[in-house]
Amino acid sequence: MKSYWINEIKKSFFTSLWFMLLTFPMVVMRVNTIGSENGTVYRWNNFYIVGIGAFFLSWLWRYLLERKEHGGKRKENVSGLPWVTRGRELLGQPKIRYPMLAVFIMFVVLYPLVFSMYQTNIMISALIYVMLGLGLNIVVGLGGILHLGYAAFYAVGAYTYALIFRFTNEYFMAMGWNNEAMFWIALPIAGGVSALFGIILTLPVLRLRGDYLAIVTLSFGEITRMILQNWDKVTLGPSGIPNVPRPWFFGIRMTPVIATKYIYYILIGLVVLTIFVVRRLENSRLGRAWEAMREDEIASQAMGINISRAKLTTFALGALWAGFAGVLLAAKTTVVNPNSFTIWESVIVLCVVVLGGMGSIPGVILGALIIVLLPEYLRAFSQFRMLIFGLALVLMMIFRPSGIIKKVRKKYEFHDTGEQPLPKAKAGGEA
Repeated sequence: MKSYWINEIKKSFFTSLWFMLLTFPMVVMRVNTIGSENGTVYRWNNFYIVGIGAFFLSWLWRYLLERKEHGGKRKENVSGLPWVTRGRELLGQPKIRYPMLAVFIMFVVLYPLVFSMYQTNIMISALIYVMLGLGLNIVVGLGGILHLGYAAFYAVGAYTYALIFRFTNEYFMAMGWNNEAMFWIALPIAGGVSALFGIILTLPVLRLRGDYLAIVTLSFGEITRMILQNWDKVTLGPSGIPNVPRPWFFGIRMTPVIATKYIYYILIGLVVLTIFVVRRLENSRLGRAWEAMREDEIASQAMGINISRAKLTTFALGALWAGFAGVLLAAKTTVVNPNSFTIWESVIVLCVVVLGGMGSIPGVILGALIIVLLPEYLRAFSQFRMLIFGLALVLMMIFRPSGIIKKVRKKYEFHDTGEQPLPKAKAGGEA
């Protein structure tokens, strides 16, 4: 045991020494060109801080890797993290579950009434990403298809609403209708158009899988963005379509503050609907076909599953929810432009699913809240936000590849009830 700690200290010492030598020119040396004292300034305090930090981080890194290796040999808990398991045990008790559920519902309902408009806008953005994450979870988490162009369906939904407003605005005004009524007309239309685009994307790539399919989806996302950026006559090019109306409530014209709260409640309803639909799909025959396709496409096809139909439905349903989210984004910002639908949006939504837990609905919701809310509340570290974000993803992929909340796989257990089996029938028909 003593030799083990000595070896660990030696490894950490040499690692820190090597790291200090590598970072010496950048961290310690600084050329002073201002004032009369020109020359090189040596900041030795930074040198010692880097050495001590590298020493402890090196030791912590090896400790976590060793713990992961030894932990993998033990029986893995299906629920994932210990606090997740304990939380599920507590929520399984009715005397705890129902009061917590009542408090949570009250908090959700009163959130825009208690907090400022800025906080409500942040939560609206988080809820939009919850919808996007749950939609992509159908494709990636349940279907096992790596999709890198999901922002294209997001853009299709937003631009469908904006184009409906642009080309039918005069007709609505002539009929004496309120422009805000377009939202409820455009919401199902945008979802349907996005689902149609999902089917169009799937038809030429039914035989592709893995990395090749991911490259095609990435290309589709970039092609969609470039079309929106260069089709000036229809989409107005890079400037986008402004003055998109917010949703209405029985003809009542609302102020921006009230409209923001109204959009929040609409999103809450759509998120609840999304969770219900995804849960029902997951437990359906179609959902079991998706999971079989995710585990082994060839084996599932040999068992009689129609892979083409399964892929079509995953892309179509995933695109449907992206279209809904696009309409909500257009209603929130009142303007749409191609810069809102870059490849980075697809990467963020994919990170939501991977970080939270592929296939896990609570995990996707938690992942969306973490990725959207934390950067907003860490603006004091704005220069290091992306560094912290990337480091967190690397650590998650190493130590928690299944996500924060791992999907619980259903198990069917048979227990011995102690009953005697029925007597076997004798020859001649006597029991």
